[in-house]
Amino acid sequence: MSTAMIYAEFAAREAHDVSPAYENLSIAVSHDPEVLARLDTLPPAKRQPNLLYAVVTYLGGPVTDPPAFLDFVRANWPRIEPEMRTRATQTNEAGRCALLLPVLAALPQPLALLEIGASAGLNLYPDRYAYRYGGATLGDSPVDLDCDLTGHQPPAALPEVVWRAGLDLNPLDITDPADARWLESLIWPEHHHRRARLRAAAQIAAADPPRLQRGDLVDDLPALAAQAPTDATLVIFNTSVLYQVPPARRQAFTDLVRTLPGHWLSVENPATFQYAEIPPPPAETLYNIMALDGRPLAWTRPHGQAMTWFAPA
Repeated sequence: MSTAMIYAEFAAREAHDVSPAYENLSIAVSHDPEVLARLDTLPPAKRQPNLLYAVVTYLGGPVTDPPAFLDFVRANWPRIEPEMRTRATQTNEAGRCALLLPVLAALPQPLALLEIGASAGLNLYPDRYAYRYGGATLGDSPVDLDCDLTGHQPPAALPEVVWRAGLDLNPLDITDPADARWLESLIWPEHHHRRARLRAAAQIAAADPPRLQRGDLVDDLPALAAQAPTDATLVIFNTSVLYQVPPARRQAFTDLVRTLPGHWLSVENPATFQYAEIPPPPAETLYNIMALDGRPLAWTRPHGQAMTWFAPA
């Protein structure tokens, strides 16, 4: 797919009705040959809209005015390019815990959580957040997650987590001002609730930091998984991260994780894995697929705002 098409599709499927600012930016980029030519000098995985917009935000550029944005990119490409080559979209959206919770709560307790692509580890605290699934509420926390759940009963209890660890090529320290600013830069302009949620989740993580290890999802996973307590159910999970992993390495991870004890919980773009006999997504906007041990369970929205369960409960 051409870079222009990537941005046009992002506008139509991801930003439409979710972020007018990013929808307008994406349309503008898709029609600007000069900016597209600059993006095409980057590796394919580094041309993604979210990464460009976050880098411009991080550098203090405008992201709500398309002409000013395009001018900033052209004038500041020598500053933008190295940031895009070295950074990744480590969004660390705590809202995705609302997608994980129905599965985590149903597994044998207690749990040992190990996240692939953990960023700053904010998704390692599903037991510390509060949830709303329609009229059902669960938990008491300054981090309040709202998810439109259909096709499945809301979980009745929070999971018991006794161990939490994360593996990332570049783990972020939520107490480091530069890392915290990068995470805030990844939040879309109009999403003030997500920004407030990030700050509240950051306080929870800073008060009880998880173990975050710098490492590769294949080479370093077995040794870290072996450190989980044996009297807890190990859950290795990943959310919206494997699309950044080259296909051969992704397959190596898939082969490896199936050999490890416990369970593998995955929430990823449907293009990441091939699943047979699944129903179409609920709408034309982007939905991810949640799977447990390779078995697809539900369609999910990228920031955890909705989940449509299609597998038997």
